[in-house]
Amino acid sequence: MQKSTGDIIRHLLSGLYGYLRRCIFAILSVGPVPNHIAFIMDGNRRYAKKRNMREGDGHKAGFTALMSILRYCYELGVKYVTVYAFSIDNFKRKPKEVQTLMELMREKIEELLQQESLINEYGVRLHFIGDLKLLTEPVRVVVEKAMRVTAHNNQRVVLICVAYTSRHEIVNAVQECCKEKWNEVQASKEAKVPTGAFARIDQSMKANDFQDSCKAYSNGVESARKKDCVFDHNFGKHGVDHIETEITSCNKLVGINEAKKYKQGEVIKLVDIEKHMYMAVAPDPDILIRTSGEARLSNFLLWQTSTCPLYAPTALWPEIGLRHLVWAVLDFQRHHFYLEKKKKQF
Repeated sequence: MQKSTGDIIRHLLSGLYGYLRRCIFAILSVGPVPNHIAFIMDGNRRYAKKRNMREGDGHKAGFTALMSILRYCYELGVKYVTVYAFSIDNFKRKPKEVQTLMELMREKIEELLQQESLINEYGVRLHFIGDLKLLTEPVRVVVEKAMRVTAHNNQRVVLICVAYTSRHEIVNAVQECCKEKWNEVQASKEAKVPTGAFARIDQSMKANDFQDSCKAYSNGVESARKKDCVFDHNFGKHGVDHIETEITSCNKLVGINEAKKYKQGEVIKLVDIEKHMYMAVAPDPDILIRTSGEARLSNFLLWQTSTCPLYAPTALWPEIGLRHLVWAVLDFQRHHFYLEKKKKQF
């Protein structure tokens, strides 16, 4: 009887709390609602130490807090939520601790997929951001599975940063951008070299040795330049030098437009780098929340948070609650006009 009465009371209090929460969100919705909120989940280990908990229990409590925060964000109408789960720098910790975190990550990702009330109710799509090759094989498998299973969802998005640092993201984006530009240059050159020359080169490469290939290249280029007129040249001891001269001439001829373009500063643009960023799948955050009172970015979203306000409550991550989210949104709304003005200046 007492147990039944206690269940009824808890059910009533839960319903009342849900009603009050919806009222608060309805009031907040009158003003601008952030489209993207990012979290640095700091303080899991300190929470466990403060409460004399076992190793890993602090992160488990942090996962429970994450589920609550996700629900609050989605009830408010926030579409994108990004969380900083595991930094590349965390691999420098003790091997045993890293292994424990990897196993815990695998377990919680699988558990997250089982949270049908959250994933399916709000149509949540999971993106894992970072250098996923650094993860252990079991974790990488479950990460790929999670992205594949939720790929059809498009109402809400969770971006989980694992094996991630912002500097690594920027370096990777620049490298990919350079590769793309280099491939474009090579493709442009190949498209402008006469096809007859390449046909002769390919045929010679298959049938003859290097010397014959060089002859074919020279004959092909010269034939194209003289509109396939007969060209006779003696490949003696100066043949290789002549080939190098022809290659240089050809490159200068077909690369002149690219050189002009590069001199005009069109080699790599801002948009080229941004499209290769890991975070290109989502807009820049409107709010960045870091728990435990730390006002540092810790190598997280350095590129994307230039006009993003930072809210740093003193609560540790497992202690974060509704009131912290409400205060962060109120602060965002108070500075919204100024922030939008700054964004337009970029």
